[in-house]
Amino acid sequence: MAGETQTSVQSGELSQRFIEFVMMHAQNAALFLGQIPNPKTGEGEVNLELAKMFIDQLAMIQEKTRGNLTNDESTVLRNTLSNLQMVYVEVAQQAPKGAAQPERPATRAYGGQVDQDAGATANCASNRIRVEEKVHQELRLVN
Repeated sequence: MAGETQTSVQSGELSQRFIEFVMMHAQNAALFLGQIPNPKTGEGEVNLELAKMFIDQLAMIQEKTRGNLTNDESTVLRNTLSNLQMVYVEVAQQAPKGAAQPERPATRAYGGQVDQDAGATANCASNRIRVEEKVHQELRLVN
């Protein structure tokens, strides 16, 4: 009986850590999507290349852990990834057309959109609020 209780506690702790890991990546992606102000400048800054890297990492985690997650873990990961991908497409569409292009060729990104430049700043206050609300909703579901 004591072994089952300890295993259950460890499993719960691991589940919480996994969700915190997902949220940490989501916050980094949101930072680079201009959804969270840069702590140094207080301004939202867009870097689509870095945002895409964090989103792609979450997609890789989703693929590699398929079938090994609890329902809560799977739901948080799926919803977080979906929300970030939608915001990515919206921010990429808002990026100025004359923004400096990266040195590498453009790649296909989410929703068939072409990955524009990193470093363009966009006005994304409504998107930021939406992402923050989703993150808080996900955390409330888990707790």
